[in-house]
Order: sequence, then structure tokens, then C-alpha cells
Amino acid sequence: MTEVTLKAIHKYYSGNIPAVKDVNLTINEKEFVVLVGPSGCGKSTTLRMIAGLEDPTSGDIYIGDRLINNIPAKDRNIAMVFQNYALYPHMNVYRNMEFALRLRRYSKKDIDKRVKDAAQILGISHLLGRRPREISGGERQRVAVGRAIVRKPDVFLFDEPLSNLDAKMRVQMRTEIHKLHLRIQTTMIYVTHDQTEAMTLGDRIAVMKDGEVLQFDTPLNVYDNPVNKFVAGFIGSPAMNLMNGRVIKKDDKLYFDEGGFRVKIQEPMYEKLKDYIDKEVVFGVRPENIYDKLFASDATPDNTLTVLCEVMETMGSQNYLYLSTAKHTMVAVVEASNKPIIGGRVEVVFDMMKAHFFDPSTENTIV
Repeated sequence: MTEVTLKAIHKYYSGNIPAVKDVNLTINEKEFVVLVGPSGCGKSTTLRMIAGLEDPTSGDIYIGDRLINNIPAKDRNIAMVFQNYALYPHMNVYRNMEFALRLRRYSKKDIDKRVKDAAQILGISHLLGRRPREISGGERQRVAVGRAIVRKPDVFLFDEPLSNLDAKMRVQMRTEIHKLHLRIQTTMIYVTHDQTEAMTLGDRIAVMKDGEVLQFDTPLNVYDNPVNKFVAGFIGSPAMNLMNGRVIKKDDKLYFDEGGFRVKIQEPMYEKLKDYIDKEVVFGVRPENIYDKLFASDATPDNTLTVLCEVMETMGSQNYLYLSTAKHTMVAVVEASNKPIIGGRVEVVFDMMKAHFFDPSTENTIV
């Protein structure tokens, strides 16, 4: 059983500076979990505590039923893949992959089988005789993963393994890591600041900020139902549009009033917003839920507003429109055939069934 459990984990550095605060996570056997958040949020520190490279100030870490707080890193049966690959430059690929096994006194036959099996899985069999300087960055990353695979660990840990690769190679390696997990069915914990990696790789993702886990759920639930304003803005590319305004009531209907425009709130949201009538709220709408009125089938005066189209970025199959009101700017993602006049006015429609509202003080989600 390779379930990983973190119970009330705290980590303080000198000067009582908190790096990780009350982290509680249960990572199921064979699950792929991603810790995601901005730099300094505590995700790598959390990973290093699981690996045994750092000790928690308080709290317990379990692998299965075994408490591992006081077990040295080398005895935890965990393999870690680092951002900088950490390959031995004077050894060829084969020697790099076998090194940990030789230290553990595995037989030559077993070592040879494990190295060649891992190389075949990763498509690097033809590189076994080369040294790290003679192969590309993507190939070095595969070697680093292969060195972890040969050990057949209970848990794989990845610390931002793709950040040194170019954009095309990152996409390719992301796919390779996903296929690897499906093939070897081992518990994996992956750290990244890239929300695209988190969304595409994780069975579940833990969004972290300032040492705390704000939300731990499936990628789709985090995307559709963020618990607060930070998660809503961090997950999604382009980011969710966030605008300040007020909830007002008119003729028994509720509206979001930004000051320069007003849109009708859908009735299923009334109950949760009733205590915010005539109060400030933060309104959120994702870029893909903003449509050009010319291409919208459900446009009404209650969900349509006129904005200035300042910039258009052509992304191939889509265009990113940068729009502005008197108070706010926003981004809309539209089809490539939708090309409004730059510098001109355009009428856009909000899909208000997919709108989000946040408390301006606590930043928690209202609806």
C-alpha cells in the first residue's frame, strides 16, 4: 500500500518564518497528485519533506501505515526527479541509471534487466552509451526519470522537472510523464508553478498559497468551482476576468452593477447573493464565457454590454480579445473567424450561468 498521508504538517525556518502551514493531504495509491502554486508557496518544501530532504517542524508523514518522519531519505523507497536532472557528467546514460542499484548491491543481471526495461519504456535505449553532454535537454530529463524507474520505488516525486525545457519539449514530456504513470501505475506527486501542467497531469491538484493548501480536488472541479478569488484567478489560461461592483435589486431581479455596465444575475444564484444586495462584490467570468454578440445565440439586453476592443492576439484556432470598460479590462477567447475592428466598439455577451461571485473582504466564493 503506497498511500501518502500528511497530517497537520508545519515547517518553520529560522526566525519563525512559516514555509508550510497545517497541510493535510491524503494521496491515494497509484494516484497522480500535483502541487501547484506561485513561487514561494511551499510546494517544493512539502515535496522535500516527503522525500526526507527536510524535516517538518510538526506533524506526521505516512507512507501506507508507516510513519516516516524519522526514517532517512535513503530508506523511504522514494525516487525523486529534480528540475536540473542531477546526472553524473562523467558517466554514460547506462551508468547513471544503474548507479543507485549498484550501491544497493543488486546483481549484474538484475541491474541490466531493469536499466534496459526502463530505457525501452522511455525510448532511450539508443542513448545508453552516451554521456549527458552528448544528449538534448529532453533526453536528459528522460534519463533522470529512467534512473528513478529502475529503483521501482513506492512513490515518485517530481520537482518542476520540465521548467528547463523549451515550450515544445515541455508539451512532449508532459505527455510522456502521463503515459508513464498509466503504464507503471505508481503513486506520483508532482510540483509545478504551471497551471497547465497541473490541469493536464493531475488526477487531483492541490492549489497552494503562502504555505497553505487552499483547494484539493479534481482539475475540473477546481476550474469550475474555485473556493476563493485566488484559486479562480490562478487556475485557467487566460485567467478569469475579475471586476469589482455591487449587487443591486430592481423589480425583484438582481443585477451586477460595475458602474459602467449592468448585467442580470441568474435566479439560481439569488439565494446565496441575497445578503449582498447593495453591497460590494467581486464578479468573475472566464474568457471563454464572453462572446461577441454577432456570434451569440442567447444575447439579451440584460447580458450584453458595449466595450472597446484594444488588442487582438491571433492564436491559430482562437483569437484573444483584450477589451476594456471605463473601469476594467478583460480578455475574451473567441473563434478565429471572429475578428472585430481593433480600436472599435464591440458588443459582447456574458454567459451569466457560469458567472462567479466573491466576497471582497474574505475573497471566498459566494457562488
